[in-house]
Amino acid sequence: MRTTTPAPAASHTISGLGPHGERASDPRRLVITASDAAAARAGGFRVAVVLHTLSGNWSEQHLAAIAGTLGDVSIPLLDVIDCEFDPDRQIAALDRLIAERPDAIISLPVDNTAVAEAHLRVARAGIKLLLLDNAPTGLLPGKDYVSLVSADNFGLGRTAAELMAEHLPQGASVGVLSYDVDFFATNQREIAFTKWMTTQRPDVTLHTAGFGAPHLAGETARSFLEEHSALDGLFVVWDEPAVPVLEQLEELGARMAVTTVDLGEKVAPRLADGTILKGVAAQNPFSQGVAMAQVTILSLLGRQTPAWIALPGIPITPAGILGGYQSVWRAPAPREIMEMRESRASGS
Repeated sequence: MRTTTPAPAASHTISGLGPHGERASDPRRLVITASDAAAARAGGFRVAVVLHTLSGNWSEQHLAAIAGTLGDVSIPLLDVIDCEFDPDRQIAALDRLIAERPDAIISLPVDNTAVAEAHLRVARAGIKLLLLDNAPTGLLPGKDYVSLVSADNFGLGRTAAELMAEHLPQGASVGVLSYDVDFFATNQREIAFTKWMTTQRPDVTLHTAGFGAPHLAGETARSFLEEHSALDGLFVVWDEPAVPVLEQLEELGARMAVTTVDLGEKVAPRLADGTILKGVAAQNPFSQGVAMAQVTILSLLGRQTPAWIALPGIPITPAGILGGYQSVWRAPAPREIMEMRESRASGS
């Protein structure tokens, strides 16, 4: 039986609130005892996972942690579904799973409003609903879903602002590239980034643009820069859309300070280089996945669980990427990144 529990950063201070104003619960309070594990193994439970996307390191780490932790107590995954950020695909997947009657469904809602009724149907079917990152509009913890597990997304946005601020001149102009979908996690990041800049750097002028899908972010950034050609900084709400944005900036020869959320494999080398990407507010997806699985196990055993469980983010700079990479991915940084940092340190 794996005894690993989520390992957050040194401090577990959470600056945000849950979708219904909840205070965060510490995932380290989730404990699976030997008797719990035995009961789970004897329960014959089945679980399905419905993610916004299976693409990228974040999803891979979440799924590995969920599958491994549930597997330790012999709870199989009935299905793992990639919704490709498509609400209709997620609705169809949930309706199909309702007919298959798993004991629990772990879901990351792709749009808080569009998929709300489908998630409500899961709850009404008597299937335990556990949520990652987002709570669909109108659904309540303890009534319609068991628990929500997420990063401190408000804290991630604040951290991204703090990491950028030291690279901004007085009177700077900063862009915010937001996600034009009703998505609690990214909304919180944008709100926190804007609030921190407004209160801590009132000299900074903010400009906002939105993209409707991650692959459109680069195109949005190009149009945005045509309108605001003198930007000193740019915040992109997570790493997947940040990649095409950084590609656009590199193509245009732009030299502004960029920050984002999550240390994906395509972003990490750019952070190690540090020329444009100056900081990442990283989640700890494996620990979040462990917490999600633990909550699922406890709920299947009939235990009461917290409404909102949140993990703090990890601020990572170019200078700290080697340790930061290990903290997030539980593995040494790739050789490319190690050599890049060695080269930067030696000044060559």
